Amino acid sequence: MSRIGRTPIDVPAGVTIDIAEGNVVTVKGPKGTLSQTLRPEITLEIDGAVVNVTRPDDHPITRSYHGLTRSLLSNMVVGVTDGFKKELEINGTGYRAAKDGNKLVMNLGYSHQVIIEETDDIKIDVPAPNRVVVSGIDRQLVGQFAADLRNKRPPEPYKGKGIKYSYETIRRKEGKKTK
Repeated sequence: MSRIGRTPIDVPAGVTIDIAEGNVVTVKGPKGTLSQTLRPEITLEIDGAVVNVTRPDDHPITRSYHGLTRSLLSNMVVGVTDGFKKELEINGTGYRAAKDGNKLVMNLGYSHQVIIEETDDIKIDVPAPNRVVVSGIDRQLVGQFAADLRNKRPPEPYKGKGIKYSYETIRRKEGKKTK
């Protein structure tokens, strides 16, 4: 059995989980509502304040979806209670970010400014000119938005300029040798 799939999901107070036909799961909490269609091979059982994820057999397909389904459901519960966030750092001379209403305006060494709008699901915060915090309740959307933001100017290995995650370390390369 999958160790992740076997672990029960504790549902905190203030969170409701509804399982409709076809494994359509809706999780409502203080931060919002998330809905997702999970695999029909996996069964979900609500037992008070605990949700158990089980699989009917040991077929390779159902085995592979057992832990995935449990992780997706757990991420939905964590998202509506605490939310998710990714922190990005901007490195480079003259590289900076600023918030203008609901838009993120970044100077990244191009001849133009890079402007990105926040959506209903994703919130952007700029605590410092070289730091950007992306937050939201959907883990996949927060990660994808942060990856798209990083892709505007990925860090380069020679000078370390660009946008990187706060936990990321850039492997530096030695420059060109001269005689």
